[in-house]
Amino acid sequence: MALLGNLLKGGLSLTTRIQNRKVNFAKVQRKTLSKLLAKARYTQFGEQYNFEEILNTAVFEEDKSFYEKYKQLVPVHNYEKMYREWWHKAREGEKNVCWPGRVKYFALSSGTSEAASKYIPVTKAMTKSFRNTSIRQILSLGRYKELPSDIYEKNFLMIGGSSDLTAIDEGRFEGDVSGINAKNIPFWFEPYYKPGREIARERDWTRKLEKIVEEAPNWDIGFMAGVPAWLQIIMEKIIERYQLNNIHDIWPNLTVFGHGGVSFEPYRVGFEKLLAHPLIYIDTYLASEGFIAFQNRPDADGMRLVLDNGIFYEFVPFNEQNFNEDGELVANLETLMIDDVKEGVDYALLISTCSGAWRYLIGDTIKFVNKRRAEISVTGRTKHYLSLCGEHLSVENMNKAIELTAEELGIRVKEFTVAGVRADSLFAHHWYIGTDDEVDPEQLRDKIDSHLKLLNDDYIVERRHALKEVIVTVLPSKAFYGWMEKKGKMGGQNKFPRVLKKNLVGEWEVFLQEKGFPSKSSQSSVDAL
Repeated sequence: MALLGNLLKGGLSLTTRIQNRKVNFAKVQRKTLSKLLAKARYTQFGEQYNFEEILNTAVFEEDKSFYEKYKQLVPVHNYEKMYREWWHKAREGEKNVCWPGRVKYFALSSGTSEAASKYIPVTKAMTKSFRNTSIRQILSLGRYKELPSDIYEKNFLMIGGSSDLTAIDEGRFEGDVSGINAKNIPFWFEPYYKPGREIARERDWTRKLEKIVEEAPNWDIGFMAGVPAWLQIIMEKIIERYQLNNIHDIWPNLTVFGHGGVSFEPYRVGFEKLLAHPLIYIDTYLASEGFIAFQNRPDADGMRLVLDNGIFYEFVPFNEQNFNEDGELVANLETLMIDDVKEGVDYALLISTCSGAWRYLIGDTIKFVNKRRAEISVTGRTKHYLSLCGEHLSVENMNKAIELTAEELGIRVKEFTVAGVRADSLFAHHWYIGTDDEVDPEQLRDKIDSHLKLLNDDYIVERRHALKEVIVTVLPSKAFYGWMEKKGKMGGQNKFPRVLKKNLVGEWEVFLQEKGFPSKSSQSSVDAL
């Protein structure tokens, strides 16, 4: 058996035993924070915020006074504060700013097509963390009994940003985090990695897509990983090019799809129409700031947090006591360690990492679906939710409503976004639905509205009062891809925003008109209950 198979097979039984062991998560996280503090205590950040004192408390005190000390001495940071006060110095080449040494890589991250790029440091320690967690994810597949015995000898198709990174100066680079990871894949993985280093370097998404389609017959793909929208486009192109019935006609051993970036459920119907048989779906939570969680067992409702690989987590209840109406943190907020959280409650994540992020608001909201196993699901973004009049509509609600609606109507929804707009003196939600299937927009609107009334108690109350209109505009999927292309955000980790912010609604409408994308809209509001 080849090298990779031996490495992975040898680790399966050990990994399963470790994962089955009862773990004190708070103790693991205490140790993780202690390691981070010890490593960074002599940096500019560590000296300003007295990491030495916090570390001594963590080492010599048995209770949670170390965490109280950490909260007392180290302020919470969002991206703007972290970059303005610290990371800009590291990007300019200074050493020992927030992490020892000079930062070689910066991940360009905006998350969605509406935001300006952010510069997230990716240290050598973090590239190792990404790699180790990726290996753990592969090893966890040993729990899936339906996997064929030779699956680890098949190719891994990993679609991300270009590994041809942009030079900041001599020996330092910036680019998509998936491109940074592709540039740093271990040597023993290269024979299995597709599309391979040459194609991975391609910056132009259209040319990269063409090369992947051209090479597809030469690969024996067993695993795929990436953002669902981009993998779906690739499979559609391959099927069209070679006149196939489905993707398994060319890749019969395709068995596993590791997806992340957005919820997979709205894509499932369209995705599975491209397959001859179901895949094993593995949910992942990989951000520019770190590999946070992944699904590590069959039939899990969520993803297991990675607690011992360079990330310390804090959890902020996502409510009016801690966040204002714009999704910004307020003063004197409540933060919790992992042992104090509750299942089913939305929390915003603060992370401290081996890339020099400290008490950093990553911007995502999560909830624990299984606290005993430290398993979470991502419910949305602190600023990507709709609450014009108290409806508190989360991205999780939106994804579920689209999933149920698409299933009932038998359509494939490839993209969607929602804008909050005025309706005279009251409010409305305007949905833009990307599908290439024939559908009545009024029926689509009614279905979405009905499902949201069942999913969200606040929504049903506001539909009786201030939220008087729901509008649906049906667009071809290429309208969304055209917008992404205009923004220079095709491929990689980029995705269309689920909530279209007020400042972009007009620009989006002008774009649709200028490009002449055909659309059909529901004309009248849904009757309030």
